[in-house]
Amino acid sequence: MAKKLPLRMCTGCGEMKTKKEMIRVLKSPEDEIVIDSTGKKNGRGAYICCSLSCLQKAIKTKGLERSLKVSIPKELVETLEKEMILLESGTKEGI
Repeated sequence: MAKKLPLRMCTGCGEMKTKKEMIRVLKSPEDEIVIDSTGKKNGRGAYICCSLSCLQKAIKTKGLERSLKVSIPKELVETLEKEMILLESGTKEGI
């Protein structure tokens, strides 16, 4: 019998994909918002596809803010976009 893979919904496009295909944006207990490349850090998480367009869509529709239950400042949005560009190109450490 095949092992069941957990599915998560992208907060940008709404597609259901496996956890391994997505990136987790995390709000830590210290209210810090970061991209969790391991998917195992503690805190409230929201999943997005591995594309900059999904991140921008999640920010535009406030899906990311709803999922994390916190407002996201503009400076942090720019930082998340830079990190996502690095992840898309595959130059981020730990990948």
